[in-house]
Amino acid sequence: MSDETREPGTNDVAEPLDGAGTATAGEAAGKAVVDEAAADETAGGDEDLPDELAEDDEDDDFDPAAVDPGDFAYDSDEDDDVAAAVQDFWEMVRPYAGMAKTGVVTGVLASETVPPPAWAFGEDPQQADDLLDLVLDGTKTATSSAAWDYEDAGEPLPEAGELSILLDGSGQPRALIRSTSVEILPFDEIDDDIAEAEGEGDATLESWRADHESFFRRYLSEGREFAPDMPIVVERFEVLYPS
Repeated sequence: MSDETREPGTNDVAEPLDGAGTATAGEAAGKAVVDEAAADETAGGDEDLPDELAEDDEDDDFDPAAVDPGDFAYDSDEDDDVAAAVQDFWEMVRPYAGMAKTGVVTGVLASETVPPPAWAFGEDPQQADDLLDLVLDGTKTATSSAAWDYEDAGEPLPEAGELSILLDGSGQPRALIRSTSVEILPFDEIDDDIAEAEGEGDATLESWRADHESFFRRYLSEGREFAPDMPIVVERFEVLYPS
């Protein structure tokens, strides 16, 4: 089965992992939840607005009946907790990405205080933990996803140099990784080297093909069907923390 649960277009949680809240294919406790909530934490409130704008906000009429709960990325204590944990984790591990801690420097760009995408591997909390363990012990150094998922979601493909925070099955941040290379290959051109780098099962090409074909047949976007030549995004990465 595919090892990644980041899903383009959600930036970056698609289906929650039975309470873990993660992201499928190429970004986890849901990237959307984590990214948006973290951005909210790092942005100022009305106190950062000019007085006249803050006053205008207070004067606006508010109609509760006009509010659509679906307009909000999250609305639960669990999502708040995940976002807060990711923000704290990012502050701790920034130096491992070559950035100073925000508390000891001045002139830090606001964009640098927002954590990178946070997501989990796998289809469920147990698999998220199992695959994370493979990353942490150095066995797993690559991941793959369907390129169609990015296309269908209107999201850009991952790029070398991008950072990600890996979550465990409970949605807690555990590792900081950086993509070292990204390539797109037909499914049937994935080779033994890639299968070994992904490190799942017995790490053979036969196992990789069987597991990933099964996954793609279950989770491809509506209107898509598995094909031997379907484009696969292969992402290799390095672990920056823990080092």
